[in-house]
Amino acid sequence: MSRPPVFPPPPFPPRRPRPFQRTPPAIFSPILGLLGLGLALRRAAEVWGLAPGVGEAVLGAASGLGAFAVAAYAAKVVQRPGVVLEDLRVLPGRAGLAALVLGLLVLAAVLVPYGPGAARAVLVAGLGTQALLAGTVAALLLAGPKEGRVVTPVWHLHFVGFIIGGLTAAPVGWPGLGLGLLILCAVVAAAIWLGSLVQFVRQVPPPPLRPLLAIHLAPLALLGLVAANQGLPTVAAACAAAGAVLLAVLLASARWLLAAGFSPLWGALTFPLAAYTGLVLIVWPQAGAALLVATVLVIPPIAVRILQEWARGSLAARTNAAQA
Repeated sequence: MSRPPVFPPPPFPPRRPRPFQRTPPAIFSPILGLLGLGLALRRAAEVWGLAPGVGEAVLGAASGLGAFAVAAYAAKVVQRPGVVLEDLRVLPGRAGLAALVLGLLVLAAVLVPYGPGAARAVLVAGLGTQALLAGTVAALLLAGPKEGRVVTPVWHLHFVGFIIGGLTAAPVGWPGLGLGLLILCAVVAAAIWLGSLVQFVRQVPPPPLRPLLAIHLAPLALLGLVAANQGLPTVAAACAAAGAVLLAVLLASARWLLAAGFSPLWGALTFPLAAYTGLVLIVWPQAGAALLVATVLVIPPIAVRILQEWARGSLAARTNAAQA
């Protein structure tokens, strides 16, 4: 008769987890939304000739929060560098790390009024990091199983996110870079929109993943903003009109879109809305005022709730974050 297996007794006292051992990448999506809200408020001050204090305060607070989140994630990576690839293998992790890198490109736009030299340096660093992330994600998708290569809205963050650099390129004296990003990212975004449409016809996304569909609005908004920066108002207006149609569809299907209830993936609702608000403020200032009010009412509560889950320790488990 075989002996039963012997298991070691559990440690006593129980081992305490190390600080930031399981920092979830999902924290970066709502922070990106707060940065986008700050840029929209800055844009509103420019359009209406108001004092920029509110927008700059939001940008400062969001930048500080982002710096803390980056430090928390860096502390996790230092403990075990392999967690980065593990986080990239799950959808919430890929979306969160994409938001982290895109936050660097947004920071370049934030810095433009304070120092073009600093903005240029952050822009170059952001584009380089974005290229590294896009290449890594592409390699993981190609090396993984075929079913893992399904086109998702998160692909916009990886492969079209370079367009955010166009918000900084023209203001710091690199209009050629801005135009190149505009053309290249428009082509890539169109391919992802088409692939996503085909995928949607074949298989409707399950309720938990439906909030990610809002990401499709972000490329339209950002392409329009960069076009406005490049002195192409007709292109900006066309992007705003197309975005209005898409936003109307998303609002009309809001009950279906949010059927699974609140989840960390609601962070995907924040930055597209903020970016589109910034575009509407340029093209249709009066409509932009109403949309800005809605943006202020929507983004902070979502961000607060996700960050509260991080503070309570439940966000990592809900998003399957890797542990160092």
